[in-house]
Amino acid sequence: MAQGTIALLVGTTKGAFMVSDTGDRSGWRVCGPYCDGWPINHVIGDSDSGTIWAGGGGEWHGAGVWRSDDHGQTWTLTRLSKGTLDDWAANDPDFASMVGWTQETLPFGDAYSQVWSLCHAHGRLYAGMKPAALLQSPDNGATWSRVDGLGDHPSADSWNPGAAGLVLHTIVPAPADAAKLWVGISAAGVFATEDGGRTWERRNRLSNAQAHSHCDHPAGPQGGETGHCVHNMARASGAEDVLYQQNHHGVWRSADGGRSWDDITDGLPSTFGFPIHVHPHDPDTIWTLPLNGDMAGRYPPDAAAAVWRSHDGGKSWHALRQGLPQTSCFFTVLRQGMCGDMRNPAGVYFGTNSGSLFASTDEGDTWQEIARHLPTILAVEVLEHR
Repeated sequence: MAQGTIALLVGTTKGAFMVSDTGDRSGWRVCGPYCDGWPINHVIGDSDSGTIWAGGGGEWHGAGVWRSDDHGQTWTLTRLSKGTLDDWAANDPDFASMVGWTQETLPFGDAYSQVWSLCHAHGRLYAGMKPAALLQSPDNGATWSRVDGLGDHPSADSWNPGAAGLVLHTIVPAPADAAKLWVGISAAGVFATEDGGRTWERRNRLSNAQAHSHCDHPAGPQGGETGHCVHNMARASGAEDVLYQQNHHGVWRSADGGRSWDDITDGLPSTFGFPIHVHPHDPDTIWTLPLNGDMAGRYPPDAAAAVWRSHDGGKSWHALRQGLPQTSCFFTVLRQGMCGDMRNPAGVYFGTNSGSLFASTDEGDTWQEIARHLPTILAVEVLEHR
C-alpha cells in the first residue's frame, strides 16, 4: 500500500479480498481472493505494522485465523479447531494426499466451528467464536487461549443461539484503557469487562424500561432489558462510554458503557437491521441500514436502498439514497458489513450479500458502487496506510 492510500478488507464466503484506492478515493482495484477460498467472516488490519488478519472457517475447515505481514501478498494459517475435512482425511490416505493434509494437534479440538470476529487492541489479538467464546493471543495470532472469565459466566447456560447460531460477533475495545472491553453475543446480549477479562458484567438493562415493559416480538425488549439478540455494536470516538447497538429489535444508545440503554429507533423505517457505524470524530453522528424485517425478506424497505444517518445521537434520522438502487433492491447488509475511514470528510462503506461494495466520500450524502460480482460479503473493514 502506498502512503495515504486506503484498502477495504472484505470477508466473503469464498475468501478474503482487498479493494484498494488510488490515493484520493476515486479509483478502486480488487485483489484476491486470499485464504485458499475459506469462508472469511472478518478481516482486520493494523495500520502501524501493516499486518492483516482474516478469521473464518466452518464445519468443513474448522476454525482458523489467517495472517499476512506483507499487505496481503502471502498468508499463513493458524488452525484452531478441526472440521469434517480432518475426519475424512484421517480415514482416507488418498484424499489426504490430494488435499495436502497432515495430522496436527489443534489447540481447541472440535470445540469451535468458526471465527466470527477479530479485534486487535493494546498489543493483543482477540477472536470471537462460534459457539460463543472469546479467545486471545499475545503474539499476533500464533498461539491462543480462551478467556475463561467470559466463557464461564454464570449466565452462560442460558445463552440462546440466534438464527446464525450462538456467535460472539462484536468485540469493542477502549482505546485509552486496555482493561476495558465490550462484546456482543447473539443471542445473549452485551457483556463488559473492566479488569482485562477476569470478570464480566452482563449489560442489557433498559434506561427507559417503562416504555418497553414488554414486546410482542420474542427478540424485543422484555423484563426491563433490551432484546438479547444484539446484531452489532460500536463505541463513539472521543466519548469513552458512549455505545451504540443495532439490535434484532431496534437501535439503542448507551451513555454509561452499556449499563443502561435508550431506544433511538424512532424515525427509522424499521426496527430490524444489522450494522451500525459511528463517525470517527463526532460521537453524535451514526449510520445504519434498516431492513424490512426478519420475517419479511431482510431487504431494504420498499426494495429501495437507503443508509440512514443521525447527527444528534439518534434523536432524528435522515435517509441517504443518492447513488443507491431505488427499485428492485433485495440485498442484505450483514452485521459487520459497514465501516468507515478516518478522513475528513469521513468515508463510509458497505458490502452486500449480492456481492456489491458501495462507497461514500462525503459522509453518506452520495454513493457509488466501487465493486460488484464479489461473493457474498460478510464483513468490510478499512486499513489506512499512514
